[in-house]
Amino acid sequence: MSRDTPTSAGIVVLRRVGGGWRMLLLRAYSDWDFPKGQIEPGETPFAAALRETAEETGLTELSFPWGEVHIDVGPYGSRHKIARYYLGETTQAAVRLPISPELGRPEHHEWRWVNANEAARLLAPRLKPVLAWVEQQLATRS
Repeated sequence: MSRDTPTSAGIVVLRRVGGGWRMLLLRAYSDWDFPKGQIEPGETPFAAALRETAEETGLTELSFPWGEVHIDVGPYGSRHKIARYYLGETTQAAVRLPISPELGRPEHHEWRWVNANEAARLLAPRLKPVLAWVEQQLATRS
């Protein structure tokens, strides 16, 4: 795998609320992120993003009006990971945090539908480019 190859993939899940957009954030310990996880051998990043989002949130009713556009961020962490994020939309408001078979508990502690300002306050600096990219994608579709 090359240094620029994504090692994890996820989806910035958007939901229309009133006249605006909300995005789904998940919290593990004190870190907020979008649903994402490891790409398994033989799996495409997009397939991994769909699988991980369903596993972590229970959300399966997703559409991709932007197609498979994505942004890669990284490398980050001690293993120099690169995360790929896609942009998806749902009408599902209810999120569930299923029990991870590996952990015996949910992988995340909390979820929130937030606007861009709340996301900017909660997300780590490494995710600010993702937020800027999401806002740019939304601006091109308004």
